Amino acid sequence: MIPVKLEDVSKVYPGGAAAVRDVNLTIGAGEFFTLLGPSGCGKTTTLRMIAGFTLPSSGRIWFGDRDVTRVPPNERDTGMVFQNYALFPHMTVFENVAFGLRVRRLPKDEIRRRVEEALAQVHLAGLGSRRVDQLSGGQQQRVALARALVIRPKVLLLDEPLSNLDAKLREETRSEIRRLQRELGITAIYVTHDQAEAMAISDRIAVMEGGRVHQVGTPQEIYHRPATRFVATFIGKSNLLEGVLTRVEGNTGWVRVGEWEVGVHLHRRNPGVEPRPGRRVLLSIRPEGLQPASDQEHANVLVGTVERVEFGGAYTEYTVAAGSLKVMAAIAAADGDLRRVGDPLRLYVPPERIFLVE
Repeated sequence: MIPVKLEDVSKVYPGGAAAVRDVNLTIGAGEFFTLLGPSGCGKTTTLRMIAGFTLPSSGRIWFGDRDVTRVPPNERDTGMVFQNYALFPHMTVFENVAFGLRVRRLPKDEIRRRVEEALAQVHLAGLGSRRVDQLSGGQQQRVALARALVIRPKVLLLDEPLSNLDAKLREETRSEIRRLQRELGITAIYVTHDQAEAMAISDRIAVMEGGRVHQVGTPQEIYHRPATRFVATFIGKSNLLEGVLTRVEGNTGWVRVGEWEVGVHLHRRNPGVEPRPGRRVLLSIRPEGLQPASDQEHANVLVGTVERVEFGGAYTEYTVAAGSLKVMAAIAAADGDLRRVGDPLRLYVPPERIFLVE
């Protein structure tokens, strides 16, 4: 169990295309850390540089106090689970899992003991004699995980390991991966483009776009306090409303958004947002932050008309139009009857559910 640190790491390919730009990350020992972003954002390139399969153009990578920037992959003590599993189809499950141990020339008894232990950890005990092409996709994924864990790596690297599984199996398998990581206390670095997956499994997340890191934080920090417009839109759904800060009264700022004036708590802002009257600001309000207004509520109330209704079980999502302003509201089933398109709807947003992004 060791920490991993990236210092000003960049990767520029011939021709000048920059896949990763000046990435600085500190991943704690035993932490489950996720690199999250859309396709082409640089997350897999970053993981491959940590693994040693790709050399950085500049910067340094540390495992604890060891500089591994130029160390070959087989000397880094990492286990890797690939998106396509990279299993040997002509080998049995046992032979696939044992491959790394045989390369290390461990005694046969030690290999057998450790392979059986790894297969039990991933709930595949008794399947060692099966060929991998006789297994389901979920079972193959667990074989790949067992092969990575059996060498007892200091760092476990996972590159979109669940992308080939259906939704239910993906959910079950990510829980298994998290359970194993916690039980073994291993440092894990996980790559995905799936926001829900990252939020469910991670201790902390680095959100990447265009080769750069936009924000690093816990799932709660990233969801409720997005650092940039990109993070606010990429992580879940958000109403991003541009307005002008008209006045400040103590810890409350009043922002004019179209015809709507809304009060915000000024401590709920990014450090770069200066609470000065006349400044243009960007508000982030999650759909679940809007709720039906009671008769007693007058401040922070938006009066509009329902334009869209999507029933989602526990929540119903509405698009509500108020003049030129449109907002999404996710209202719990317990908070009132289902509205229809064309119905009037008064919405209230508590000041503590608003965040000043920019």
